[in-house]
This record gives sequence, structure tokens and C-alpha cells, in this order.
Amino acid sequence: MLYREAGDFKTSYVDDSQTFPIAFDRRGYYGLIAVIFLVLPFLVTDYTVNAILLPFLIFSIAALGLNILTGYCGQVSLGTGGFMAVGAYSTYKLMTAFPDFNIFFIVIISGLITAVVGLLFGLPSLRIKGFYLAVATLAAQFFLVWMFNKVSWFYNYSASGQITAPERTIFGQPITGPQTEPWVAYLFCLVFVFALAWLTRNLTRGRIGRSWMAIRDMDIAAEIIGVNPLRTKLSAFAISSFFIGISGSLFFAVYLGAAEVGEAFGIQKSFLVLFMIIIGGLGSVFGSFAGAAFMVLLPVFLKLFFVDTLGWPTDIAAHINFIVAGGLIVLFLIVEPHGLAALWRTVKEKLRLWPFPH
Repeated sequence: MLYREAGDFKTSYVDDSQTFPIAFDRRGYYGLIAVIFLVLPFLVTDYTVNAILLPFLIFSIAALGLNILTGYCGQVSLGTGGFMAVGAYSTYKLMTAFPDFNIFFIVIISGLITAVVGLLFGLPSLRIKGFYLAVATLAAQFFLVWMFNKVSWFYNYSASGQITAPERTIFGQPITGPQTEPWVAYLFCLVFVFALAWLTRNLTRGRIGRSWMAIRDMDIAAEIIGVNPLRTKLSAFAISSFFIGISGSLFFAVYLGAAEVGEAFGIQKSFLVLFMIIIGGLGSVFGSFAGAAFMVLLPVFLKLFFVDTLGWPTDIAAHINFIVAGGLIVLFLIVEPHGLAALWRTVKEKLRLWPFPH
């Protein structure tokens, strides 16, 4: 009734293997893209952009990056916050060293610098895996935060140790600094999200993605059938770090405007992004977005209910947020380990068979 497929047939393998082979899904996807690009910029407010949309978009990029590494390649990482810091500090150094350089290319170069750093810290994955690899990436997190704190060159010898994004414009519109319009910041981040989501979808459906999943499922068998574990694992670390570096760059330059590494990119950021892909679903592009939306919207809803409606103190609402998030993570691991993405697939299958769902 809601999901008509009658007459929706394919005449080639290319049509059958596209991302949205069902016409109903394609129309919904194109309609959603039109709304978020052409309608939302005229409706957003300063609150909705800074409290919901920008965190959602930026953390979606980080979740995509971590999902490539952990969900698709099976390499556990707890260093996401540190790699976001690499992207942020790379952006800061490039913006201060090259004041006339376009901010769009600065963000991309910051992602490439982070990819190189991620490549270096991914070398231990060739010898260790599982819990031991998680500990190694956790060590990378602490080392990177310590380095950005102690080496004053990274924050241009500032007495406060804080980095502040200089004002930059794109097409005549301020993109960093206090004069930035909410819709400009939203569209700037949205372009990166759309491009990186498209790239992720194509990578995971191609030879590289199949190699990642082969290593994830059984690395010894993958090596026997010709998958190079060295190239596969390092490519996952590099591409994942590229995504996370871009998210750190946008988080600092567009969202925060000023940051101190311990507060902005501490271990809590690593766990936050990890929780996003656990709740959203490992090995799923949609799960990265669903988990990011869930973890961004949860504190907003809890604040509206406990603080604005019931009048509770803000610190109590913050603690309740931790309790609810932790409980939901445990619940998802027990009841639905594949996260919100699996629930969405189940709903779609029932809609396709309506009114006779299993």
C-alpha cells in the first residue's frame, strides 16, 4: 500500500545494482536532497544550526570515517578525538600561514594531513588487532592531545594555549568568525557531508570495500584469496582519518571558532563517535547518520524536558544524558547489535510486503 513496486522492473545489471534500485526509494532520496539543499537554508535559525544541524553534519562525517575503519574493516579505534584535533590544528596553521588561501581547500588539505598521521598510527594494526589495537589507538589519542598541549608551535605560542579561527569568506560570504550567517555555515558543511557520503557509498560497494569486509570477516582467509592485508588495513586507516580530519577541521573553524585541545578533542569525543556507530549500526552509511542524529538530538530533547519543562538544574540533566545514552548502548548491543540501520531495514521490508508483512 505504501511501497508500490508493481511495474518497477530492471533491464540491466547496472540498474539492478544501483544504490536505490526501487523507484520509490529514489524519488524519496532526490526529494530529501532537494529539501536539505534548496528549502532548509531559508528556514534555519541560529539556534537550529548551532544546536542541531552543524553538530549533526560534522559528527556524521566523523561517524562515516570511524565506520569505514571499524564497521567495514573491523579495526577498532579509540583515537577519533585525537585525529579530529590533527584536522583542527592543521586548519589553524594553514589559515594563519596562508591568509589568502581558500578555506574550502584548507579543509581538504587538513584532511589529507590527518590521513598521513592516521597512516602512521595504523601501522600497529599489521601486527595486533582487537583489544590491543584499541589500546594502541587510545595511546595515539593521549599522545596527540599531549603534543598539541605541550608544543607551543601548534598554537602559535599563544599565552592561553587556545587556537582561534581567523575570519575567512567564500563567494563573499563569511564562513568563519562571528559574522557568519547560519545558512552559510550549514551549506558549507552540507557540501562536505554530501560529497563524503557519496564517496563512502561508492568505496564500500567497490573492490576496496569488499577487501575491507573480507579482512573484517576473516583476515587469514582474505589473505589466502589474494587480499593484501597491509594495503587494505592502511587504506582503511588513511581514508578513515581523512574523513575524521575534515570533521575536526569543520568542528574547529566553522562550529566552535576557538578551541583548546583538551576540552574540544578529549577522549570523550572518541567515545561519542564510537557510540554513534554502535547505536546507528556498524558497516552502514545510513547507520552513521542515524547514530549521529540520535546522539546529537538526545541531549537537546532531555534538556527541553528536564530543564525547560520540569525546571531541573542543567548539571542533573547532563548526568541523565550520560545514563540514558549508556543504557541505550547496552540495550542495542543486547537486543539489536546492528543498530538503528537494522531496524530501518526491517521497517522497509514490512512496508514492501504491506498489507501482508511477516
